[in-house]
Amino acid sequence: MTDITEKVHRYETFLNEKLRTDLRKVHEKRDVIYSELAEFLQLKTAIENIKETNSTNDLKTRVDLGCNFYIQANIPDSSKIFVAVGLDIYLEMTLDEASTFIEKKISKMNEHVSMLSKDLAKIKAHIKLVIEGLREIQSISSETEQEHHNLWS
Repeated sequence: MTDITEKVHRYETFLNEKLRTDLRKVHEKRDVIYSELAEFLQLKTAIENIKETNSTNDLKTRVDLGCNFYIQANIPDSSKIFVAVGLDIYLEMTLDEASTFIEKKISKMNEHVSMLSKDLAKIKAHIKLVIEGLREIQSISSETEQEHHNLWS
């Protein structure tokens, strides 16, 4: 009986400390990528709007300083922009170069999201497997206890 209790405890520990922690970490990674992806999509839309209006000179816009606090900005030459390429590095690019870079970046980010989604599915499957194993062990132990109880009654 203590062997079964020990197994149940080991499975529960593995489930709570390993699998659920891994699930949370992968969710967090995917959320960060979704957030970055939204920013790149917003930048792509802004670039397309600049291209459509053909107004690379004297552009007026609002800039988010953080926490949705905006200020008005005047950009004298919007033919080039600075794009975050990673590791806190920004490169000056033309609008066409930026569009090309953003398309590639979005594609890579979507691949990464897909990979993380597969990892999430695997972890969820492992969680389900462990839970089913726990149910099986506990039902066997409850049946065994019931048989012992019936023998002694």
